[in-house]
Amino acid sequence: MNQKKVCIIGAGIGGLTAGALLLKKGYSVDIFEKEPTVGGRALSLEMSSQTIDSYKQTLAKFNTAIVFSEPSLEDIFKNKMFDGYILDLGFHMIGSGIVDKLRQILLEYFENITIYKSRLYEQKNDHFGFFVTTADKIAMLPNISRLLLSGEKTMKELDTVSITETIKKYGKGKMKAVLEVNPRLISTINNLDLISTGEVFRTQKDMRLGGVNYPKNGLLKISQTMAEYIEKNGGKIHLNAPVSKIIINDKKAEGVICGGKDYVFDIVLSNILVQNLFSIADEHQFPKDYVSTMKALEGTGSLCAYYSLKQIDPRLLGKTFIFIERNIGVDGNDAVGMIDFISAKPETGLSPPSHYLVQSYIICTPKEARDKKILNKLKGALDKNLERIIPQYHSQLHWAIYPSIWHLDGVAKTLMNTKPDIQTPVENLYIIGDCVKAPGIGINCAINSARIIQEMLSKSV
Repeated sequence: MNQKKVCIIGAGIGGLTAGALLLKKGYSVDIFEKEPTVGGRALSLEMSSQTIDSYKQTLAKFNTAIVFSEPSLEDIFKNKMFDGYILDLGFHMIGSGIVDKLRQILLEYFENITIYKSRLYEQKNDHFGFFVTTADKIAMLPNISRLLLSGEKTMKELDTVSITETIKKYGKGKMKAVLEVNPRLISTINNLDLISTGEVFRTQKDMRLGGVNYPKNGLLKISQTMAEYIEKNGGKIHLNAPVSKIIINDKKAEGVICGGKDYVFDIVLSNILVQNLFSIADEHQFPKDYVSTMKALEGTGSLCAYYSLKQIDPRLLGKTFIFIERNIGVDGNDAVGMIDFISAKPETGLSPPSHYLVQSYIICTPKEARDKKILNKLKGALDKNLERIIPQYHSQLHWAIYPSIWHLDGVAKTLMNTKPDIQTPVENLYIIGDCVKAPGIGINCAINSARIIQEMLSKSV
């Protein structure tokens, strides 16, 4: 067994996955988390226990604020309208490929997680239709197969090719719509000039082209199960334990300081935002260009919406709809979003009896997520597209809130905004999570980064 001691800073999904995987390899694992619970941004809140102040404070910690609500947020809390609901910080879904990876990591513990699956639909005037039908797939097969079955060498060549260029080459019929929508959903970026073709198809291969998934009782269930696995297999998770400093001597990480106490470790993994790394690491131990590049990296943004409805068409339950809003005036001109009815299924446990929770989001930049005029347009797009699916949904509306997030994915995957490598210039210091070079975005990227670090450290032993 490997007796090396590993410190992981941050008990988000990336840090927890890394902890679980390294325990399997025999490492001694300690995870330090500044918050009172695991999960990081992948947090689900029991709203019955929240006050308006505690809710706002939690959102603020994760660069989120409620910018609109119906009725006012004050009235929602005053009238206890949130009672019985479980809400994430924002919209979350999990790619199909990641579910399989979680099952492999957690083994029998995965039986504690119930996953609900959905296929992607689109609204076609007065009826529902699959976003990509079997006939569409057959028509697209020559081009889509050429891209999806390409090896990593071809993917790397496509890394510098924008989706705009790829649309010019392959964008015929339904393929054009697929290339306009999927890359935006995968990257959480609307501007197709900035999205890498190679990264998009690499990610689609990783997601196995399936639909989307969501766990029963909220996204936090995954992190809690992962934490249970870690602690029952000898790992330690320290909550309410913010790391104040990474101990680095002569460009070599040797441990951390937490609560005024020094802890010695052989390896340190940081699962915090890479832009914040130098708040706990001496930047003079790193090359100047590395520091300036890391600090300048930009994230992604979105406007989400949660709708509580009193009644819903049973045909909608479990479906997920995608839409593209044309000429809305955001970066990239068009904006893509998703309206999800998995969370509306009563068996998910996300809402009280006789109420249905619908979650949705529309993509924007971090700057746009702070611009009230643009947010008004985005809110209009979310409401309009919900109304296309549920005409006059307002007659069934119990309440609605709209969280705006100005730092969603840790680093936006664009052609000019390259995610950093997991290995830092400092020996024994690595960075993981949704901020680094790993397939996918958000949860997918975070879990994949943990799998990569397991392979890297296994090779170095």
